[in-house]
Amino acid sequence: MEPLVTLVAVGVAAFVVCLVRGTPAAPLQAAVRTGLAAMFLLTGFVHFAFLRADLVAMVPPWLPAPELLVTLTGLAEWAGAIGLLIPRLRLLAAGGLALLLAVMFPANVHLALTGENLPWWDELPWRTAMQAVFFAAAVTVLVGEVRRRSVQRESGGVKQESSGAK
Repeated sequence: MEPLVTLVAVGVAAFVVCLVRGTPAAPLQAAVRTGLAAMFLLTGFVHFAFLRADLVAMVPPWLPAPELLVTLTGLAEWAGAIGLLIPRLRLLAAGGLALLLAVMFPANVHLALTGENLPWWDELPWRTAMQAVFFAAAVTVLVGEVRRRSVQRESGGVKQESSGAK
């Protein structure tokens, strides 16, 4: 539940900041990107502290080296989060995070189907819904970045993000 709260709270705060400051040209896109980056910084952190044992236990038994997989996915989440904040890496980061969410989905299903005494948000319908929100946010950033780059190319490379004026 904390990742969803982080995505929404940081996203809303970023949207308000964008509106107050008048930048960038696409405040909703910036808000989703910023909220998603904060969420993946948080989830990457718990791969190494607090919930590491729980995450290792989530790895389906048919996958090898659960400890290594949790470490690698945590590092990938951090790399993706940082990449979302760097314009040149944004497209790669958003695509990579969407792919990572899809690849990690079986671990979420495994937890929901095998876990005992789970809180309501870890039951399969809710966990699936949250994963769908995270995936949709990553795809939103990906599509927005593709569009932004297309507009840049069409306008001769003028930056559209930092200001609405040419």
